[in-house]
Amino acid sequence: MADDISQEVFIKIHSRIDSLKEGTKLENRLFQITRNTIIDHYRSKKPDEALPEWIAQPLPDDEEIIRGELSVCLDPMIKELPDKYREAIRLSEIERKTQKEVAELEGISLSGAKSRVQRGRSLLKTILHECCEIEVNQKNQLIDYQKRSKDCTC
Repeated sequence: MADDISQEVFIKIHSRIDSLKEGTKLENRLFQITRNTIIDHYRSKKPDEALPEWIAQPLPDDEEIIRGELSVCLDPMIKELPDKYREAIRLSEIERKTQKEVAELEGISLSGAKSRVQRGRSLLKTILHECCEIEVNQKNQLIDYQKRSKDCTC
């Protein structure tokens, strides 16, 4: 079993080494790939049994690293949004304005602001998923991502 997992880890490392970004710590990525391979192994072998606690939770540092890497991608993706959604996302998500404040700043109703923010988030999520394959754990926390194609500007 350990040999199978080790072999799978080395295959994944070899196939993903070219996607490693400059400035990314190699040991962090190796740890993520190893942890995710172990998780995949447990999921495929015993789907009814809960994962051990030490496997199920990503380390906070790992999640922050992934969030940091993905956040670099978001700015160009936000720029791809239509104007009204781009501005709603900029105000609500980047400037952390409430939706009521977004409505006032945009001169629209509160329900209109809510719709724009939700539609903008939905469009942004679609753009992100077209570019990257995102992996989350059972608690919907980021644990890994991988570019879908080399054309992705992320």
